[in-house]
Amino acid sequence: MPVRGVESGQDWAPVNAGRGGLMGARPAAPKNAREVSMLKAAGVLTTEKRHGAGGNKSAHSATALSVRKLEEADDVGTLAKVDKSLSKAIMQARTAKKMTQKELATAINEKPQVVAEYESGKAIPNGQIISKLERQLGVKLPRPGKSTAPPKTGATGTGTTAVKTGAAGVTRGGPPKRR
Repeated sequence: MPVRGVESGQDWAPVNAGRGGLMGARPAAPKNAREVSMLKAAGVLTTEKRHGAGGNKSAHSATALSVRKLEEADDVGTLAKVDKSLSKAIMQARTAKKMTQKELATAINEKPQVVAEYESGKAIPNGQIISKLERQLGVKLPRPGKSTAPPKTGATGTGTTAVKTGAAGVTRGGPPKRR
């Protein structure tokens, strides 16, 4: 029988099993703004801005709503502001409870600037914030009114609406009420 070299099946070459190997190594994260800008310029790195990430602000704070409503507004200058009667009512109810603006804001989980904007009349009305104020202050606050539609005119154009009379009672412009 001929004698051959015995293959043991083992590879005696060094193997790096850690993260510091040369094959498949990831580039190190940039340490400062200068390195970030250099990598961006080279096209190696891209960044994206996450809006609202890492902040400690209310989900429905007045500033976020005012920016969103400004973006959604069709024509300039038509955003509704807080009515002076609402501003006065909030201020009077707060002083009657002997609270500061900061204490009231803390009690309703909003920023003190929100309460200040409502009392100065600069805020855009938000029903959720107004209901929080009502609960905390224990008063019914005047709500901002909705715009009313102009009255409908009849077929003759006289400005009167058609009146139906029936067994269910008087209704205007619609089917009789069900009970």
